[in-house]
Amino acid sequence: MSHPSLRMRILRHTSPGLRLRLKPPTSRPVPSFRKVGRVSLQTSRAVSTSTSTSTPATTGDASSLVARFRSLFWGTSLSFFAVFAYLYATDTRAGLHQWLVPPAIRLMYPDAEEAHHAGTLILKTLYSFGLHPRERNSKARDAEGVDLGVVVFGQKLQNPIGTSAGIDKLAELPDPLMALGPAIVEVGGATPFAQEGNPKPRVFRLPAHRALINRYGLNGLGADDMAKRLRERVRSFAYNNGLGAGEEAVESVLNGGAGVPPGSLVEGKLLAVQVAKNKDTKDEDIEAVKRDYVYCVERLAPYADILVVNVSSPNTPGLRTLQRVEPLTRILEGVVGAARASKGKTPPKVMVKVSPDEDEDEQMEGIVEAVWKSGVDGVIVGNTTKRRDNLISKDIKLTPKEKRILNEQGGFSGPQMFERTKSLVKRYRTLLDQGPPPEVTSEHEKSLASPSTLSEKANAVKESVKRSVGELVENGKHVLPTSHEQKVIFATGGIANGKQALEVLNAGANVAQIYTAMIYGGAGTVSRIKKEMKEEILRQSK
Repeated sequence: MSHPSLRMRILRHTSPGLRLRLKPPTSRPVPSFRKVGRVSLQTSRAVSTSTSTSTPATTGDASSLVARFRSLFWGTSLSFFAVFAYLYATDTRAGLHQWLVPPAIRLMYPDAEEAHHAGTLILKTLYSFGLHPRERNSKARDAEGVDLGVVVFGQKLQNPIGTSAGIDKLAELPDPLMALGPAIVEVGGATPFAQEGNPKPRVFRLPAHRALINRYGLNGLGADDMAKRLRERVRSFAYNNGLGAGEEAVESVLNGGAGVPPGSLVEGKLLAVQVAKNKDTKDEDIEAVKRDYVYCVERLAPYADILVVNVSSPNTPGLRTLQRVEPLTRILEGVVGAARASKGKTPPKVMVKVSPDEDEDEQMEGIVEAVWKSGVDGVIVGNTTKRRDNLISKDIKLTPKEKRILNEQGGFSGPQMFERTKSLVKRYRTLLDQGPPPEVTSEHEKSLASPSTLSEKANAVKESVKRSVGELVENGKHVLPTSHEQKVIFATGGIANGKQALEVLNAGANVAQIYTAMIYGGAGTVSRIKKEMKEEILRQSK
């Protein structure tokens, strides 16, 4: 038993913390002071250490969670932004294609031809990466029930809008251009052999008037180069659609095996290929000129839905003299014959592109006579004009620079041409709807005189004078302007908006083609024009 005085002495010398831990005396031995103190201190340190290590772990987990949430938020936001930017930038309805891109290109490339090459390269590159602008509201019928579909050459097209040759001289862009919304894309013109065209500079802008003057002179790489490029396009189409990449696959597509037109390769659309003669082929040698056109047709017909005979370029000396009845008839007969003899299940249709400057009654009647005699399927009314009178209103003051540009040699194109184009369309429609001239009918009757070849010749005549049905949009409804079949008319020259497109269609055209409007209006021009057409149709129908 411990002594009371000793117990009091121990309590007196023990710290308060330790004193609380002392137990009442028991029968068991009491641990020594040093041992108790050491155990208590070690226990205290252990508890303290455990608390201090658990707090940073909890804080670290919370920080990591916040960081992961932040990364997820920014990653999702950037993904949504990228998708939105892609959908916006690749939609032809985006305002940047009208208000930003064309002015920027004009600013970066003061020379209009260099700007054209830059635009071509940009569109090709974007298309190769799938980043090209395209029409996403491509259905012909929208929520209001306005149908812009037309029947041309017996085929139902998505709409009556086309692009003119000159935008794609070398047939580098048929697919990117079709993605912009037109139902017809015209490429070329192709000459038999490569030629440089006229000296540079040869393209001039009048931005304030949204007009152009060009004197390219049918520069290009020749018909063989274009044919090679178009064939490779068909080969790529066949491969991408699982039809193979060999010659058999190519021929299958060209013969309708893919269920699409062999030129456009897109249902409801057509590809027109323009052909012309070389500059150094003498105009007075009509047989040599005809050989030039036939050479181009023989190489390009398999890849075209429509062949366009250009006898109206103002920049090839003497070319427009070929629009007289006799030489034009001989040339067109050669082209029609070569087109019908071409390989392919469906031979391409043939159209002739005539000058807006050949507007005398006698000149126009001669062209129509040649069209009927040769069996051509239609006429493209309009090209650039060499005239400068009454183009710019006298009330508009031109700057010295604009006056100088206006006097440059070459063909003028722009909205100032619209009224002339519409007037010519009306006149050509009237002349063509009168049917073949009496002498053409007499020749057909004579050709049918032999009973032994009656069926064969009847079929030949039927083909030579075959006219295609075209529908016009009038007040939101489709009407046939006459009760009989017609020659097809494409109108080009000055068409810049939907209202004007409807006006030329109601004047007698089957298709309205645009050129300068797209140069100034950008990649969304076709979509904008079609939207304006629908709005105008709805307005007129109320």
